[in-house]
Amino acid sequence: MPITTLSRWRSTGALVIAAGVVVALAGCAAGANAGTGSGSGSSADGKVTIGAASNGAAKETTLTVAEDTKLHDALPSDVKKSGELVIGIGALPSGFPPLAYTGDDQKTLTGAEPDLGRLVAAKLGLDAQVKNSTWDNLFVGIDSGSVDVGFSNVTDTEQRKEKYDFASYREDNLAFQVLKSSDWTFDGDPSVLAGKTVAVGSGTNQEKILLEWKDQLEAAGKTLTVKYYPDTNSTKLALDSGKIDASFGPNPSIAYQNTQSAGSANPTTTAGTYSGAGGSLQGLIAATTKKDNGLVEPVQKAINELIDDGTYAKWLQAYNLSNEAVQQSEINPPGLPLDNS
Repeated sequence: MPITTLSRWRSTGALVIAAGVVVALAGCAAGANAGTGSGSGSSADGKVTIGAASNGAAKETTLTVAEDTKLHDALPSDVKKSGELVIGIGALPSGFPPLAYTGDDQKTLTGAEPDLGRLVAAKLGLDAQVKNSTWDNLFVGIDSGSVDVGFSNVTDTEQRKEKYDFASYREDNLAFQVLKSSDWTFDGDPSVLAGKTVAVGSGTNQEKILLEWKDQLEAAGKTLTVKYYPDTNSTKLALDSGKIDASFGPNPSIAYQNTQSAGSANPTTTAGTYSGAGGSLQGLIAATTKKDNGLVEPVQKAINELIDDGTYAKWLQAYNLSNEAVQQSEINPPGLPLDNS
């Protein structure tokens, strides 16, 4: 799923992180079951450690989740009999912090995505077994039944709903990153970009959106300068030196960069977000199951119970992703249209 540059590929819904972000963190475990050991936040007893070995991406916090026996009883018979929820993550080979990557202990698959999977498993009264693979093999696992549910930043699309069921759990957002000293904000109106210089990854969904705004502004006699840099470090240097006013990229990676820069001479912050699906639809990230296998409804109800009891908010806050919260999980909500997926 993650390759080399800050982008969100609409053909896959994948989050990809600049090489500079992952150098110190992201050597993913070679084993298929990475992240299932005692240091991984196992949910067998209802206790889940958020941010285990996350190297500062999240404040490590242990949460206790009460099993819902009715949801457990409603599980497909094979899942209930196994006593495990096999959670698929498509983070090989390099990981994508803060969502999924090998932790600083060099063995725990940590990040917001596997952590939510562990919380859901605990709510369902199951032991979490986290399987890490490549992005393509994540879907092979779901198709074959070796993976029960994917928690891997999968965008809900109409095309994917032909094969999979979805239970939404996060907004799919892009974000503008600025220096914390900046007073510029973005509220969804592209007119505030007039006269600004913004960095963006080439060939990305966010570039497509930004260039459309550039055309709109130029048609109104205004300017927007778009800049390209080879990696995250170069973009950050440009932001620090005032060569750019902002950087536009996937919200989770920018949230992670903001966390990492908090103690630096030039801390950054998020000036505003925008739906990765564009202005007419709020994009959604969703748990992914094989279509009609009976698992999506228990997963959706488990997520909603985590929302209702406050666990969900603590999970998002730990990873600085509160600006992607949903009010409730929905089964197969409107997704990215076929002509844009």
